[in-house]
Amino acid sequence: MKNRIYFATAPKGMSDLLAAELTQLGATGVAETRAGARFEGPLEMAYRACLWSRLANRILLPIATFPADSPEALYAGVRSINWSEHMRVDQTLAVDANVSASKITHSHYAALKIKDAIVDDFAEREGDRPNVDVDRPDIRLNCYINKDTAALYLDLSGNSLHQRNYRLEAGQAPLKENLAAALLLRARWPEIAAERGAFVDPMCGSGTLVIEAAMMAADVAPGLSRDYFGFLGWRQHNAATWTRLLAEAGYRRDQGLAKLPAMLGFDIDRRVLEQARDNALRAGLGDRVSFAYQDISQFRHNFPAHGLVVTNPPYGRRLAESNELPALYSALGGMLRTQLRGWKAALFTEDQALGKHLGIRADKLHTLFNGAIECKLIHFQIEEANFYRDARLPHRVKPDALSEQALMFKNRLEKNLKQLSRWARREGVSCYRVYDADLPDYAAAIDIYHAALDEVGPGAEQWVCISEYAAPQTIDPDKAQMRTRELLTVVQQVLALDDAHLFYKTRARQRGDSQYERIATERRFHEVREGAARLLVNFEDYLDTGLFLDHRPVRQRLFREAKGKRFLNLFAYTAAATVQAALGGAVATTTVDMSQTYLDWARRNLQLNGLAETQHQLLQADCLQWLAQQARLKKPGSYDLIFLDPPTFSNSKRMDQPFDVQQDHEALIQQAMALLSPGGTLYFSTNQRNFKLGETVQQLFQVKNISAETIPLDFKRRQNIHHCWTITPQSSVWGARPRKLQA
Repeated sequence: MKNRIYFATAPKGMSDLLAAELTQLGATGVAETRAGARFEGPLEMAYRACLWSRLANRILLPIATFPADSPEALYAGVRSINWSEHMRVDQTLAVDANVSASKITHSHYAALKIKDAIVDDFAEREGDRPNVDVDRPDIRLNCYINKDTAALYLDLSGNSLHQRNYRLEAGQAPLKENLAAALLLRARWPEIAAERGAFVDPMCGSGTLVIEAAMMAADVAPGLSRDYFGFLGWRQHNAATWTRLLAEAGYRRDQGLAKLPAMLGFDIDRRVLEQARDNALRAGLGDRVSFAYQDISQFRHNFPAHGLVVTNPPYGRRLAESNELPALYSALGGMLRTQLRGWKAALFTEDQALGKHLGIRADKLHTLFNGAIECKLIHFQIEEANFYRDARLPHRVKPDALSEQALMFKNRLEKNLKQLSRWARREGVSCYRVYDADLPDYAAAIDIYHAALDEVGPGAEQWVCISEYAAPQTIDPDKAQMRTRELLTVVQQVLALDDAHLFYKTRARQRGDSQYERIATERRFHEVREGAARLLVNFEDYLDTGLFLDHRPVRQRLFREAKGKRFLNLFAYTAAATVQAALGGAVATTTVDMSQTYLDWARRNLQLNGLAETQHQLLQADCLQWLAQQARLKKPGSYDLIFLDPPTFSNSKRMDQPFDVQQDHEALIQQAMALLSPGGTLYFSTNQRNFKLGETVQQLFQVKNISAETIPLDFKRRQNIHHCWTITPQSSVWGARPRKLQA
């Protein structure tokens, strides 16, 4: 068969990949062009390109080139071609045209003129005219008119080759299949697949990347599922050659599917996951690929040892304007750093700056176009050495290089762990503090959290959170850094932890609610147990985890006392106290906090325990303003049990005035007591170490200091971790009006 010249078109930014692909397929004379690549070969080579190219949009066969400086010249040039060599009169055709820098300026008019010339030619010679079919014509022609010269091509592909015929439905803004293939090739997926590496898309949508990766790894021809090509109706079509190529592709597919590595796609949208499964089925992959539900902020999966992650995270005006994208990318970064170390990753994004939120240093960058939008494919090696410092644990020291002081710390930690783990198992405590600055050289709090199981035992998954108190400025920074490294080495060794289960933070002296300030945006939650309750904790985003462990006995009191009562939780944080009261049998609860973030967390805690909001109300409000409003509404006696645990200090912009617990607690307690029923109880707690309860409160109400009773064993070394009182009404002062808060 004689060689011919062909042109393959592809989206912008892919010409070099396309040229390499055509060469690999056996083409000769391959050269990149502005919109794709030129190549040579027999007709079989063009068929092979239509069947096997993962990148091309169209494969074009040049028919003629002629002057077209006027509509008449264009018409005459088309009429000069012997169209009976290409089609029959009873067949259909379609014409696409594109014009630039020419006297003919209208593409649609040029296409009509070409069509007229062809049908007029048949009408004069055979007395009949072929019909037009714009969707699936027997013959599709492409004409490019540039600088008054027309180049006319037969479109051998028929319609764009990116349409593999497996994707009938797609999620929002899906990647075109050939763009997905380009991302995979840029990320060197064929090499990783050849080494039996797995593939993961953690935000897969309708599954395009996973399916294209599977077809590539299994040697499945991308055009094998198509039932329409432009050459099938062409009079020079060689059916025998095409049949042979299809048989070869079918054999290669069967052989390749048997060796397919793990192919995994995850998404939070169950609807698009069903679309992904249907698409995979139509692609002939069936159960060879896996799609499953996962929330990127709580991602948990056992992955193979090595592989490639390629993903195209959601992007849109709403997400961008609501500032959700940094948090989304940060959650993705946390998942990559903790669960896929040693893997390679590539992130396709419109906004390159968002890639920084992954917390991983980029390896290289490619520019590709999603339609007309310029995007970046950012490559990463998921290795600890590439993690940004605030996204990784400090370096450890070798266990055999520990100092004498570190060995003393190790002995203390082992002793504490032995004593407290026995106590925790006996008491059913699953989250507790095992060390709290016992030795001055290692000033840190170390907390253990066990996963929510019916029983806590040696086999339970556990996480450890280290909060190191910042060293004074008088301490040599190098010495302080060495102490930190020794601290982490010992904790990891004694508790037998991997990095994914160890969390480290530094804690300076805080004022008031500054412990609530966000320090990261991982949005990854873990489920733990406290008594009858299941609660969500977060180890990365804030200095505190969402569960104050020293208040465990207070929450258990609320659980025991709540049956049949109306419960109010003020400054509720993540509503752990509300959950305990509700599970204890409270008939109704009201939870008030100023932060929508923590109310959302509270809502998830309620849902986790099967508690409906119809009975358990969540209110976003400044507690000070809310209490004043309740007083104006004259609602005394609305609650039988109240938990009041205000911050030490707050100057939030959302508050009318700053709050200082020592200065303002008396008026605050009086306002809360005005809502308490005559036989009710208010629990007041504060973490201010040197706090003194005001005399006015002690005169107006019955007060009992229960601080010693509410400090659990794991906090006995720090008796002033909090102060706590029960406050009940005195009948003689019931109805006394509270003082106004002082400005």
